[in-house]
Amino acid sequence: MDFGKRQFLRGGSVSDELRPPWLADIASFTDSCTRCGKCIELCPENIICAGDGGFPLVEFGLGECTFCGDCTNQCEAGLFHPAATGEYPAWRHKALVSDHCLTNLGVMCRSCEDACEPMAIRFPLAAGILVPRPVIDIDACTGCGACVRPCPEQAIKMA
Repeated sequence: MDFGKRQFLRGGSVSDELRPPWLADIASFTDSCTRCGKCIELCPENIICAGDGGFPLVEFGLGECTFCGDCTNQCEAGLFHPAATGEYPAWRHKALVSDHCLTNLGVMCRSCEDACEPMAIRFPLAAGILVPRPVIDIDACTGCGACVRPCPEQAIKMA
């Protein structure tokens, strides 16, 4: 089954789907994953779900990743870098705030900032601006997804 064509027809791409952390090679993921479901079972945060075709994907709308490594350590197909070494980043995606953010409508909301433990999301004050807009420090963002779920407008995506 060609998942690339399927996603194209749906208006997205395979790369839009977030896979579990420390994945060694995203290009060969669907060819190599056995869909055993162990990463789904072992995720203590329950954010890894069976996606299209039964392949695991991360749903930050359900919660955040704590980077425990449980999902990667039991993979029989060997698709992941070792999580505990710290040698490899968990993933490269970062938080991205869309135009749907309430602050663009002049509504004061800081739910994403409150949820962001590494304090990568800030609302800097500026002269003449009544409602500050979020600014993401890309270097500080871990990609944990803690900011996604509390957003009342689903304006935050991981990209």
